[in-house]
Amino acid sequence: MCKQVMSVYRYKTFFFTCGLVMAVSEIWKQWCLTFLLGQGHYNWWHFPFQLCSIPMYICLMFPWIHSEKLQKIMLVFLMDYRLLGGIFAFFDTSGMHYSYFPLTIHSFTWHILLIILGLVAGFSQLSEYSLRGYFHGTLLYLACCLIATGFNVALHSLGNINLFYISPYLPMNQKVFRDIADYTGDPAGIFLYILASVAGAFCFHLLWRTMSADQQT
Repeated sequence: MCKQVMSVYRYKTFFFTCGLVMAVSEIWKQWCLTFLLGQGHYNWWHFPFQLCSIPMYICLMFPWIHSEKLQKIMLVFLMDYRLLGGIFAFFDTSGMHYSYFPLTIHSFTWHILLIILGLVAGFSQLSEYSLRGYFHGTLLYLACCLIATGFNVALHSLGNINLFYISPYLPMNQKVFRDIADYTGDPAGIFLYILASVAGAFCFHLLWRTMSADQQT
């Protein structure tokens, strides 16, 4: 029991440390985008509530979340949705390049860290590997989509904001799905984009479930 508690403590410390590093680097990124590249004007496109930003908030919350159920939901989100997003971000790196090269390095490093966080969460044996766990992780993802949509609608008048790339005011710009949206319309393209994310995360969860079962036998 003591060994398990220490293991949980180490993982919480790891995630919180990563969250602090991500938060400091995000502040630096926002400063660079606003004052070095934006001449003092804030670009709402870079508002830090993209899907790749959520792990920063999750990691920062770990020491303060004492509910084991909530901790498992956060781990499921990291090992399913963020591992998926971190990997597939490298299939289209066009949005990771900036005219200020240190920001490009930051973007690539950030997404590599997302992959590491997903792997650590998956291999921790502290997550929920059942289908119920996937369901709860998916509810968290959909809740984030809902919040992102709220920001997109509420802040639309301030500039181009496209959190989670699902703004109802801007065309879908994700590879493959933008082509689908050209034929089906943006609402259908957004729906299929979210559905594909849910399906992809499900595949990752099945993989984690299989590996977890193998380790327990």
